[in-house]
Amino acid sequence: MTLVEGSTFCVGDATGDIHAGRAHGLFVRDTRVLSDLRLTIDDVTPSPLTVLHSDPFAATHIARLAPGSGQPESRTLLVVRRRYVGNGMREDISVRNLALRAVQCHVRLAVAADFADLFEVKEGRAQPAPDVRSVPGESELRLARRRGSRTLGVTVSTAGRAQLSTDSLTWIVSLPPHGEWTTSVEVVPEVDGTPLPLRHPRGSSVEHTGPARRLRAWRARSPEVDTADPGLAAVLARSVEDLGALRIYDPQHPERAVVAAGAPWFMALFGRDSLLTSWMLLPLDASLAVGTMQTLAEHQGARVDAASEEEPGRILHEIRFGPSSDFALGGRTVYYGTADATPLFVMLLGELQRWGSDPDAVAALLPHADRALEWIENYGDADGDGFVEYRRKTPAGLANQGWKDSWDGITFADGRVAEAPIALAEVQAYCYAAFRARAHFAANSGDQEGQRHWLDRAATLKRTFNESFWLPDRGWFALGLDADKRPIDALTSNIGHCLWTGIVDADKAASVADRLLSPAMFTGWGIRTLASNMAAYNPISYHNGSVWPHDNALCAAGLMRYGFVQQAQRVITGLLDAAAHFNHRLPELFCGFGADEFAAPVTYPTSCSPQAWAAATPFSLLRSLLRFDPELPAHELWCAPAVPERYLPLRISGLHVAGLDVDVEVSSHAWRVAGLAGSGLALVSPG
Repeated sequence: MTLVEGSTFCVGDATGDIHAGRAHGLFVRDTRVLSDLRLTIDDVTPSPLTVLHSDPFAATHIARLAPGSGQPESRTLLVVRRRYVGNGMREDISVRNLALRAVQCHVRLAVAADFADLFEVKEGRAQPAPDVRSVPGESELRLARRRGSRTLGVTVSTAGRAQLSTDSLTWIVSLPPHGEWTTSVEVVPEVDGTPLPLRHPRGSSVEHTGPARRLRAWRARSPEVDTADPGLAAVLARSVEDLGALRIYDPQHPERAVVAAGAPWFMALFGRDSLLTSWMLLPLDASLAVGTMQTLAEHQGARVDAASEEEPGRILHEIRFGPSSDFALGGRTVYYGTADATPLFVMLLGELQRWGSDPDAVAALLPHADRALEWIENYGDADGDGFVEYRRKTPAGLANQGWKDSWDGITFADGRVAEAPIALAEVQAYCYAAFRARAHFAANSGDQEGQRHWLDRAATLKRTFNESFWLPDRGWFALGLDADKRPIDALTSNIGHCLWTGIVDADKAASVADRLLSPAMFTGWGIRTLASNMAAYNPISYHNGSVWPHDNALCAAGLMRYGFVQQAQRVITGLLDAAAHFNHRLPELFCGFGADEFAAPVTYPTSCSPQAWAAATPFSLLRSLLRFDPELPAHELWCAPAVPERYLPLRISGLHVAGLDVDVEVSSHAWRVAGLAGSGLALVSPG
């Protein structure tokens, strides 16, 4: 059971207990502040009945202590634990006597903290912490540990009288027949002696707290979808809920929401993940993209630092705040080892302009986009061959720095792992789109020279890419170029990203589309990351044959861009059908077995769920089916629905475009767009 609010999350079992020795705990700012929290009554653990979970940050655990196990036959106790997380945790505990006789019992809450780093826990490396100091007081138990230069602490306090020891809080409870006892426990983390403000403090009404208000506002602003297909409606509704939970807020800018990568282990800002998620969510809430870009801009690289792979203009890979982050990230909380986040930053800024986002916010980010372009030219393309390559600067860094960043994620067709520096196909595609985005900014400001410069840069890159990456004897683009500039000839889904940005020459696009939908690539549920006839193929691997929803969303958008409507529809319907087997929640990834082999997609064992770009994928798929593209600088809105019959009639109410709420209705014979009156936008529907 996982609860999430911002960068706080709690993992426990069905009773609400947190067990030492498992990947359980209460985590705040990448640190486990509770490693053990177990409730017993007269040394017996209640048996779970059910868990009620209406909001991502709250749950009600209902259990009972039944007759038996050495207990009187006449005694039945109901135990209810109402838990709320956010900058710590509050738990309201009640014990109800359901019997006809009075009961006296000892309610004990065992408590421990190891202040382990999140990744120590996730990877099973957390060790016992004998240096934790535990000091009981009259109504609170304080635990603390020093790790490196930081002192970490947590205070567990109770509203009622209790007996406190170094590892527990105990209440002696007397209950008349049908009587009830309640108490409230607060868990408040501390950083260097400063307590964090609880989001749901004792005595406050939960529905009026900040997280609850923000979640209601998020739900209210989300588009409404009516469709003949209940599966499509369900997956979109699930995505809205999950994305509401995955928003985190910068303590220095509490009004600014950004998108975390995924729960529970990646509740942090990731450059690539957050940028692509924000792109997919523009019809839902463009402010997420603005907030994400503003936060990334504040941490944009300013100097050369090999340990963290920081370079001037570079956009970060991830931010971490755990106690071992200094060791993991080269002495920094920010790690920059990614080749694709920097061009994606420029791409997304261009898309924000097209969607009519706040012009002042966009203008303030343009200098950061220019610094990102300088990184592409001065650091990304270190050897001056016109392509952006990566090679890690530190042994602690990522060996592969594209989205397939596992150590064996980049291989040749014969299974050999490619040697760095590596120029990935999709990274060049993103750079192409970044150059074109900057050209549009120049055009809109009347800078004709700048427009020509960036269009020339884009055209040159497109030409050299199609010359150097195309494999005419195979009919697809190479995954990348290795250290010796040899094409990495494996057939992968990365080529679909090249369609998405438009870098593919028109005469090669049909062949790419055919390969993506070939039996070696398309499972029936989605496009594999690596074709099944490649030597490194493994359907249960992370990047060598699995199916990733966000990857498929970009492939589908690329297929639509080049006019391969039926192929795009096959990808989209396959992925939405897969979602039905995951309780309408698309996971981070699933195994690459074909639909002809198993009747349902096979779960990947450690997939994050919810995960941001997987949760955003259904909105990207819907946008692709609607072929919905605002072009606010030109005062145009492009729309040409290509929705499969199974989803019709379809109505989407409340798509957000430049302050407008736009509705789209599609039936078997017609479609219409409403909400543009008085906007000055012309509706364009290409044939």
